[in-house]
Amino acid sequence: MADPNGFLRVPKVEAAKRPVDERIGDWREVYESRDPRARAGEVSQQARRCMDCGIPFCHSGSAGCPLGNLIPEWNDLVRRGRWDAAIDRLHATNNFPEFTGRLCPAPCEAACVLSIAEETTGGSVTIKRIEQTIVDYAWATGSVGPQPAAIASGRSVAVVGSGPAGLAAAQQLTRAGHHVTVYERDNRIGGLMRYGIPEYKLEKATLDQRLAQMRAEGTRFVIECEVGVDLSIEALRAQHDAIVLAVGALRGRDNDVEGRHLDGVHLAMEHLVPANKECEGDGPAELTAAGKHVVIIGGGDTGADCLGTAHRQGALSVTQLDYNPEPPETRDDSVSPWPTWPLLLRTSPAHAEGGARRFEVAVQRFIGDGPDGTTGNLRAMQIAEVKVERDENGRRHIQPVGEPIEIPCDLALLAIGFEGVEHMPLLDGLGLKLNGRGTLSCGSDWQTEEPGVFVCGDAHRGASLIVWAIAEGRSAAHAVDAYLMGESELPAPVRPGALPLAVI
Repeated sequence: MADPNGFLRVPKVEAAKRPVDERIGDWREVYESRDPRARAGEVSQQARRCMDCGIPFCHSGSAGCPLGNLIPEWNDLVRRGRWDAAIDRLHATNNFPEFTGRLCPAPCEAACVLSIAEETTGGSVTIKRIEQTIVDYAWATGSVGPQPAAIASGRSVAVVGSGPAGLAAAQQLTRAGHHVTVYERDNRIGGLMRYGIPEYKLEKATLDQRLAQMRAEGTRFVIECEVGVDLSIEALRAQHDAIVLAVGALRGRDNDVEGRHLDGVHLAMEHLVPANKECEGDGPAELTAAGKHVVIIGGGDTGADCLGTAHRQGALSVTQLDYNPEPPETRDDSVSPWPTWPLLLRTSPAHAEGGARRFEVAVQRFIGDGPDGTTGNLRAMQIAEVKVERDENGRRHIQPVGEPIEIPCDLALLAIGFEGVEHMPLLDGLGLKLNGRGTLSCGSDWQTEEPGVFVCGDAHRGASLIVWAIAEGRSAAHAVDAYLMGESELPAPVRPGALPLAVI
């Protein structure tokens, strides 16, 4: 059994980061690169802090992990040095723990029982760090290999989109014996993990090693193929018995403020994608922060990704604007009681690297270098203090309350979220319409209104966490397998309407 006093004997220790001056000079991952076998002893001690609670909220889909990761089980296996068994338990619920271990914000840690009274317990178990070490250890020791199906089903499935949802669905269906082809319109596989997530958060060699495993299992990948344009819907239908839409929700939210048309005002992805392509060896990024005063509008993860990217590109200054009040540094139980996701001031590694954060401010207009400030290249931004109010219907209204001030700005990046699935010929060809949330609806079996066409991930639930994308991909794979074979033994961790407890 677990060590019930482990958290009293072992202090919480997070993974060590490389010095700021060193890491902003390259694109390697922020955290110190150590052979996972060398850090195994330290991580085993961290696993001792897990009490194996009677009700482990950490792997509850309503508050903790939507994948249902068997966290107390693999924590105990790590504590006892049984690394091979630990990776088996981890892979039983999660196809890509090396991705979630690096990119997931870890709702499991927020739901850990030890996070109830952090002053006494020392804080939650370092679940995310343990998860990443388990899978890194497995790759380093050769414990991860292809798992091809023993029997072919004779059925063919198309997966459109190669983000985490599409890849999870593809791997599950391939292992169930189906012939799976993943179609990707970009020149490399990975979706947002490839071109949206900066290299310093996920080195793409980590992604490539998992793709090599999938190829060895039999999954086929087709790149630079936009379904509905380069491949007709008729041909797609003729070649496959089922279709899984995992096309993401990449339609960026814009801000039609005065001066939006000026050169130098861009959506966040227009900055992040070229930077990632440069890291892949595709040549210098056309849009760079080098030598510029950068202002990022939006206080979320995408904004933080732009912040870290701007640092590495050599920005003169970086300011991040958020119209919301500055969150507290500790959980306010009256606002977000345990085990829900807490409203906290979150400081990412990128924030620790420099730049300014301003809360309760919003842009009023962009100013160009033309004679009247309405033309030419962006040179400044006018901002003002604001208050966020909600009407009786819950709609948000941002009201200026202070005098406008002008700050220098050569590059403005809008990182204010996503509005849903992009409008694309694929949807028109299949006869599918977006719902009021800008996403694709489905029934309880993950099937859209079009028979044999399924949906999962951000295309279904809107922009969300990587762990939810994998969970939905696995669940959609179960539904496709049952549709093709009459029944399925594949796991289905979530239902189409599932929401985290923090949202309900």
